[in-house]
Amino acid sequence: MARPNILHVFCDQQRFDTIHALGNPVIRTPSFDRIAHEGVAFTSAYSPCPVCIAARCSMIYGQYPQHTGCYENRRMPTDDRQSFMGALTAAGYRTHGIGKCHFSPDRNALRGFQTRERQEEGAPRENPDAHDEYLKFLWERGHRHVCDVHGIRGEMYYVPQPSQLPAEVHPTHWVGDRSVAFIEEQRDAEEPWYLFASFIHPHPPFTPPNPWHKLYRAPLMPLPKITHDDESLWTHINRKQNRYKYRDQGIDLNLMRNIRAYYYACISFIDSQLGRILAALERTGQLDDTLILCTADHGEHLGDYRCFGKRSMHDTAARVPMLLRMPGRFEGGRRCDRVASLVDVAPTVLSVAGASVASHELDGVDLHALLEGSSDRRYVYAQHEEGHAASYMIASERWKYVWSSGDRRAFLFDREQDPGETRSRAGAHFLREDRDAMKRQLVSYLKETGETRGLEGDDWKSFPLLRPSEDPDAGLLIQDPPWADTRIPGYTDGR
Repeated sequence: MARPNILHVFCDQQRFDTIHALGNPVIRTPSFDRIAHEGVAFTSAYSPCPVCIAARCSMIYGQYPQHTGCYENRRMPTDDRQSFMGALTAAGYRTHGIGKCHFSPDRNALRGFQTRERQEEGAPRENPDAHDEYLKFLWERGHRHVCDVHGIRGEMYYVPQPSQLPAEVHPTHWVGDRSVAFIEEQRDAEEPWYLFASFIHPHPPFTPPNPWHKLYRAPLMPLPKITHDDESLWTHINRKQNRYKYRDQGIDLNLMRNIRAYYYACISFIDSQLGRILAALERTGQLDDTLILCTADHGEHLGDYRCFGKRSMHDTAARVPMLLRMPGRFEGGRRCDRVASLVDVAPTVLSVAGASVASHELDGVDLHALLEGSSDRRYVYAQHEEGHAASYMIASERWKYVWSSGDRRAFLFDREQDPGETRSRAGAHFLREDRDAMKRQLVSYLKETGETRGLEGDDWKSFPLLRPSEDPDAGLLIQDPPWADTRIPGYTDGR
């Protein structure tokens, strides 16, 4: 049998619960639904580190942060480690990346791809269009005046805003265009291909194009999940993100519903591009010869618990969608609720391609083995770290245990009886044995992997408690694009 093509559709900051076919009655996702109905949905998939660069690093190398050394939006390993794309290239696959890769420290690196068409959130100040094919495309079509092509950040990070660009040149549409073009080009190719179609959305700011910003209306959107004691579920990273994303000065429920409306619109616009991509596969006769994998790097709180952003271990931030379709392997509209992770992408893709990574051991498992019950995996792990403020997570089918060093506090969530994570059970007398068993397993795993900076023997090391500054304007985020010229003669002179 010929080796299959591989289409890897990747979204940034897409929550696990944003697929209509998997139980969201509000969102419209007919293309994602099609993959779920014809393939397999892994409904308990987690990010190994719920932040962009670290999650992508773990995914492409098939390793948890304890082995990559990447725990935040910082440097990926620059040793001779082989990515799964590199292994596919070595095995004779035509490998191509379109859109956001978020590689670090070199944003232009290939990291195993043969070729890339770049669309990143930032670019060098000098000649940025030479480092970003999307910017070059946009500027050649007369849109050089738009400073914030991916939406206005900083002060408006969580203020829903219609895109300043028409739909046909919107960043999401460009990824769809370039993906369709690549598939058309491979119609008669002798070698199999791997395509990474990576969308910046629905990462904030939420900027769908006209008329997609009218697809969902705020008064019809569900309210965020807010309880009377939300702060009991917060960690230091929740407080920090609420501050620097301008969302710690009170909750406006109408704004919260509008945020969700625009966030959903961004996902539906991606879904429409996925529909175009699937149509191209059908048109060229490649659909059933292709493994299709749809997932994301992490989620987004969207005001749940009165929190915003990612980085925390709540399911809203740490769980991701995971859909696969491949006749004979991932088919039948099945659902698998065994715990999965982005570290499973590499072994899954390499297994169907008949390829392997030579430079290191993979931490993940083939999702087909998980589906068929031939894997004995019981737990997945995650870690996020900023200085000594680290969060560690272990999840099983029943329990999720989290330790936040910046709060010197444990959390235990019952995934069966409290799937909305409305109450930590870590202090419940009747669940001490379950809490301690999960803690022992997590500590044991960290010690096995050499990740002992947060440990004192078999217990957690005590670090200073962390709290945001009392000054409400301290630590606010500024993210102006480096290529933007915001000078206004007569007004900004001398500033």
